Amino acid sequence: MANEVTVLVPRLLQPLVGGSGELRLDVGDGASVGELLDAISAQFPVFGRRLRDETGALRRYVNIYLDGDEVRRLDGLQTRVAAGRELMVVQSVAGG
Repeated sequence: MANEVTVLVPRLLQPLVGGSGELRLDVGDGASVGELLDAISAQFPVFGRRLRDETGALRRYVNIYLDGDEVRRLDGLQTRVAAGRELMVVQSVAGG
């Protein structure tokens, strides 16, 4: 579909979105990263809680890239996403 954004989901989080490695969301004329996360969270609430804290901010160990650029270095959750673009969710894994 012409108005879609692709959201790539890391393997560790795929069980929280029905096992899919990518989600496609209709953005019409565009949406913010936060609005896209709200849409995904409405359908997959546990996934949403893994990405954002109770204030709605991205968790420290979660990075989201828009076509390779980290959104924190752009406009954060306000970063606008146009159709045809790709968001990649990366969750850091700590261990020791």
